[in-house]
Amino acid sequence: MARITLCFDFGNTRQKMAIFTNGEFSGVRLLESLEPAAIAPLLEEFPAEKIILSSVMNHPPSLEVLLAEKAHFHKLSHLTRLPFTTPVGKPETIGADRLALVAASVNLFPGKNNLAIALGTAITYNFVNRNHEFLGGGISPGMEMRFRSLKDYTALLPLVKEDWNFPLVGYDTVTNITSGVILGMAKEIDGFIDAYKERYGNFNVLLTGGNSAYFVPHLKNKIFADQNLIFKGLYAISECN
Repeated sequence: MARITLCFDFGNTRQKMAIFTNGEFSGVRLLESLEPAAIAPLLEEFPAEKIILSSVMNHPPSLEVLLAEKAHFHKLSHLTRLPFTTPVGKPETIGADRLALVAASVNLFPGKNNLAIALGTAITYNFVNRNHEFLGGGISPGMEMRFRSLKDYTALLPLVKEDWNFPLVGYDTVTNITSGVILGMAKEIDGFIDAYKERYGNFNVLLTGGNSAYFVPHLKNKIFADQNLIFKGLYAISECN
């Protein structure tokens, strides 16, 4: 009989559920609603042995009750048993999503320095050293936030949507903004990687997030890109708990 683990990730922009069958990633579902009535059919479709939740938003408390009724349930927090340590000032303030990313890094590249970069509503930089100590990193505005801020904090600039096709030298307002935001973020990411290299030497760079595909072609540094990195980290944590 198949052993199913469900990994829920509730981000600021999107909420998703990943399915692992016998330890292998087997798919992801985008969740339209977090109300228990909307989630219950999925739990029937995928009868799970374990369920783990990472959330950085306010979700219905009744949903956690439902998840706990259906399987061995764990909500990721600073109290979770982790495959790394968090020697920082206030571990309780670390976002659950960042803990999952670091867990994935340690699971994929144990005994190595790793920098996990997630591109979502915000960009997070998450550095774990070869001793499996999560030292922290950085947080900066994500792509949509940058596009929206240019509209919200100016009188005349429009709200521009992301686009694959844009020039280095913009020829109108839209292409100027697109080039500035996307190439600006790519240069920021490369700059962070270079700065970490100066301090820590060799390390793996893991890139994930819904917007990561826009930046991979523009990065000069070698990276390991995986859209499902956070889910793989959640699964690894579920096995520890």
